Amino acid sequence: MVRILVGCKWSLSIFRSILAGTVRPGALVRAHEGLSTKVLNQCLRRHLDYGILVKTSFAEVPPRVEYHLTPFGERFTLVLEAIDELGRERVEVG
Repeated sequence: MVRILVGCKWSLSIFRSILAGTVRPGALVRAHEGLSTKVLNQCLRRHLDYGILVKTSFAEVPPRVEYHLTPFGERFTLVLEAIDELGRERVEVG
């Protein structure tokens, strides 16, 4: 159900990782076995467009980029977690 809402099976896992402090793209890929850089970038771009994430670029060499949830993204993640929980309850009952 959550995948339908956000269009990516990785979204909820990525949001959880960002909330836990994993905010750099390379670390996000390493934290999720099976997640490719290409899919991560597509997912991040979509969530930037939706206003769920904000990207911070640092003028360093090598360049550093971090992603954080916006206030809307934090609230949105709570809604997704609740939907995910409902789905698990439905499976347990059914």
